[in-house]
Amino acid sequence: MAGLSFAELLAWCDYPNDWTNEIAEQECDALLASWLFAARPEQLAPDGDWRIWLILAGRGFGKTRAGAEWVRGIAERDGSARIALVAASLGEARSIMVEGESGLLALPAPAGRPVWEPSLRRLRWPSGAMATCYSAAEPESLRGPQHSHGWCDEIAKWDNSSGKAMSCWNNLEMGLRLGTHPRLIATTTPRAVPLVRRLIDAGPDVAITRGRMRDNRSNLPMRFLRDMRADYGGSLLGRQELDGELLEDAEGALWSRALIEQCRAAARAPEDDALARIVIGVDPPAGMAGDACGIIVAGLEKDGRAVVLADHSVEHASPEQWARAVAGAAEIWRTDRIVAEANQGGEMVRSVLRAAEIALPLRLVHASRGKAARAEPVAALYEAGRVRHCGLFARLEDEMCGLLRGGDYAGPGRSPDRADALVWAMHELMLGLRGEPRIRQ
Repeated sequence: MAGLSFAELLAWCDYPNDWTNEIAEQECDALLASWLFAARPEQLAPDGDWRIWLILAGRGFGKTRAGAEWVRGIAERDGSARIALVAASLGEARSIMVEGESGLLALPAPAGRPVWEPSLRRLRWPSGAMATCYSAAEPESLRGPQHSHGWCDEIAKWDNSSGKAMSCWNNLEMGLRLGTHPRLIATTTPRAVPLVRRLIDAGPDVAITRGRMRDNRSNLPMRFLRDMRADYGGSLLGRQELDGELLEDAEGALWSRALIEQCRAAARAPEDDALARIVIGVDPPAGMAGDACGIIVAGLEKDGRAVVLADHSVEHASPEQWARAVAGAAEIWRTDRIVAEANQGGEMVRSVLRAAEIALPLRLVHASRGKAARAEPVAALYEAGRVRHCGLFARLEDEMCGLLRGGDYAGPGRSPDRADALVWAMHELMLGLRGEPRIRQ
């Protein structure tokens, strides 16, 4: 029965009613409110003289509850504690760490609930302890304040552009100089970003807890677990998001995850007037049996950099369905051109898109080289800092990191359909495919 909480063990053992009846009502309430009673062992702070506790686990593991309970325990024991609550944005710090279902305000509070002062971004406990919210997107806000403890949530999704995530962490650590034993907890779904790698390689100062979604199965709907396993089980995305694996780069890959993170921008797309062009790259499937239809929207900024805006790819779609998906993306993004690979039958692709009432200019491109050879100059654009990703595109990025020099593919699925669509879009925007389309006679 390893891995079960004390509460789950009692339920499993089915203690007799006379045992529970002997416990006074207020003692029962205190027991139910006790995190030591409800927590699984891996949700409790590890033993040892660690300075940073890193929880790397899949979604639904109970990371947020573990972080919130660790903060609550400190605040109730130490009235002098000054705690930093750091999330990707102030909105997430409030909605997840403070007001969320597993946040600080939702926890049982036998010693008294904290008072939330939103104008000050601050929680104040009856003991006198205080916690203040910060945004990782504003690293300078942590330059100056001093803390005794900190809780950093989802550090793998902090803004990595211009080194913001690392700067935020550095400023927080340098201000962690109150009390006799300053400590941090970082809770995150793992991704191979520089900050996560730094903590993993930091040595004995960092205690690491790993876990999977199914470790928390007693608190999650069985239907949800079954659906997640059916949809994502065995995939790279599932291994990362459900099983909490830190995915390493394939040897010889054209893109590394660290490179993509360096090119990641804010999730918000640029305003229309900031873009000189918007195109859609399409990699049509040969049939409905397996491959996806890659549909990637990309734009060209007025400063000459390209930006990936959206992934509208569809799987197991008929020609009519994927053509409608392309048409929908074109309408949403008001694109200038569609670039589609025509190796599977150029006129078929043209007629399918025309049937979807797409009136935009259409360029049909014929692949004369392998996917990796076409992708190499696009990867060079990333290395030069000339391409940005507006947000996280997990499936696209998994495919990009699976394209290997020499032509092999080590990513998810049979073919890098999304990555190929991205490559066609980037060739159109950045590498000279700019003539008007011609219709063969």
